[in-house]
Amino acid sequence: MTDFNPHMVLLIFAAAVVTFLTRIGGYILITKMTRIPPRVEAALNAVPAAVLTTLVAPAFFIGGWDTKVAMAVALLVGLRFSPTFMLIAGWVVVMVWRHFLGI
Repeated sequence: MTDFNPHMVLLIFAAAVVTFLTRIGGYILITKMTRIPPRVEAALNAVPAAVLTTLVAPAFFIGGWDTKVAMAVALLVGLRFSPTFMLIAGWVVVMVWRHFLGI
């Protein structure tokens, strides 16, 4: 068991406060606008793709071949079927790959 570290608790609390202020600040800024400028709207529309890229790219480049193949299969399944089937297809590929190849 580790010792209690008050500095770590303070750091976690400060990070939580800054995160909260950042989130609430964006909400307050948007609600105060009478209309959203086209450039801001375009930036907000780009956020989901940016977040998805941020989550997927490191896993693809750092992960092994099982991850790469599973992501490719999930992409192809996702073009035709619902996100649930896409998730299941990627999961099945990784599990089968790891079971039979032992990676």
